[in-house]
Amino acid sequence: MSVICFNCQNEIHFSDGENISRQESCPSCYASIHSCKMCKFFDTASYNECREPMANRVTDKEKANFCDYFKIGGLQDKGPSKADLLSAADSLFKK
Repeated sequence: MSVICFNCQNEIHFSDGENISRQESCPSCYASIHSCKMCKFFDTASYNECREPMANRVTDKEKANFCDYFKIGGLQDKGPSKADLLSAADSLFKK
């Protein structure tokens, strides 16, 4: 499994099923991994920037926290690139 660091955008690799401790940090920039910005529930459009309704409010989204609902997010999904999407749209709407 790999994730993208919210701070430096470098890829971080983990073993499948590996537990992520509160002290884990990015090997490149040392940003906290057990933080809101690395959680799959982090959403700036949601109340308290979290889609998990039972989670306590965390004010500093970039620092390590004790949230029990933390699930590593930012899973790398190499879907179609922007150029591929634009090309597909052009071909779809071409006269």
